[in-house]
Amino acid sequence: MRILTNPVAFLTSVFALLAGAAIALQQMNLLSDQEIKDGWKLLFDGESLKGWTVAGAEGSWVVEEGTLHCTGKGGGGMIYADGVYRNFELKLDFKVSPRGNSGVFLRTWDKNDPVNTGIEVQVLDSYGKEQPSKHDCGAIYDIQAPRKNAVKPAGEWNTYHIIVRENLIVVYLNGEKVNEVDLSRWTEAGRNPDGAPNKFKYAYNTMTRPGYIALQNHGNPIWYRNIKVKPLE
Repeated sequence: MRILTNPVAFLTSVFALLAGAAIALQQMNLLSDQEIKDGWKLLFDGESLKGWTVAGAEGSWVVEEGTLHCTGKGGGGMIYADGVYRNFELKLDFKVSPRGNSGVFLRTWDKNDPVNTGIEVQVLDSYGKEQPSKHDCGAIYDIQAPRKNAVKPAGEWNTYHIIVRENLIVVYLNGEKVNEVDLSRWTEAGRNPDGAPNKFKYAYNTMTRPGYIALQNHGNPIWYRNIKVKPLE
């Protein structure tokens, strides 16, 4: 058994850890001076749903300890960031619950049919899967599987950096490039370039118009933070 010989040093260490945690919490949901200079905009202030519109059950999205938290209430729906974007970079952190499922939607132009009129980057608890599919984390949902599985275990924070420019969609997950899609190759509704079917009623080469950035409620607890966008127009 270890005997505590220096309680002052111990308390000093504890206070230092608590102070570090407080500083880390304060730094969430903020832009650095360089990000502001580079044209980034903060979409979530960490304190309210200001700048967002919930489409779904009351209480399905709440602010919790500096995060935008999907409670899963209602079992479906979306939350939309104000404004429409065509060419942009998007960064955000996300954390999934065990077996959690959500999605980051890009260029969604019809809020009455977001699944068919937006591009979904999948958010899923698929940690440990050796060969991820078109439905696993990092996929462009039902369009193209990620080239590798870079998602962390449920309960840990992940970071997406998504670049949307004309026909090109590039996805980085936790600093690793996991997907790149050239939309111009998707010329048929309901079909991928390799002949495999997809679920969408529009050809994906039409997904180049401006639209909303949205997050999906799929009935599971999910947490988001540090959501920021850089328009590229």
